[in-house]
Amino acid sequence: MTATHAAPELTARAVLLDMDGTLVNSDAVVERCWRRWADRHGLDFDEVIKVVHGRQGYASMAVLLPGRPMEENHAENREMLAAETADMEGVVPVPGAPAFMASLARLRLPHALVTSADVPLSTGRMAAAGLALPDVRVTAESVGASKPDPEGFLKGAAALGFDPSDCVVFEDSEAGIRAGQAAGMRVVGVGPRAAALGPTVHVDDLTGVGVADAEDGRIRLTFG
Repeated sequence: MTATHAAPELTARAVLLDMDGTLVNSDAVVERCWRRWADRHGLDFDEVIKVVHGRQGYASMAVLLPGRPMEENHAENREMLAAETADMEGVVPVPGAPAFMASLARLRLPHALVTSADVPLSTGRMAAAGLALPDVRVTAESVGASKPDPEGFLKGAAALGFDPSDCVVFEDSEAGIRAGQAAGMRVVGVGPRAAALGPTVHVDDLTGVGVADAEDGRIRLTFG
């Protein structure tokens, strides 16, 4: 574990969790689906994959094919979501995610899923990874703007009933980390993509993340 700031622990009233790359390792299927899309459009896959993590598909397409009508991006995004939902091969939990999620649930600590996936895809991937879905979920259907817009995280905080400054975000991608920061939240960056993006704390995975109920009703997060 490396840390952007020397912070042995964080306290919060709620935790907001990205899914892909943070709780669930879905890189294999994401790469399969987006490689097909890149080939179809004659784009360099290595450049495509730099863009797609954290964003909704239509938003990634808008970056990669600037000037294309947005309705075409939305149409292809629907196809992409269907293809990803049908392909769960290689979807596994991020190391430490099962114990981390179990701790949040057991202690009944406020937490929400905030993902760029839609309901069918997020439900399928969490199930494939053996992870329980939080009661509060903000999915693609819930927002009008994709990460890095902060809308999803702000809606997650509001649904849990907490001020953004009282929330900690767990994210892996540049788009997600920027969204959490724009929402005024502290961010725990998870995995290699997050290391250089300026999160409050960086961890390689969730193995060393401890969760406890602090005496004042806050959540205490420890890293080590």
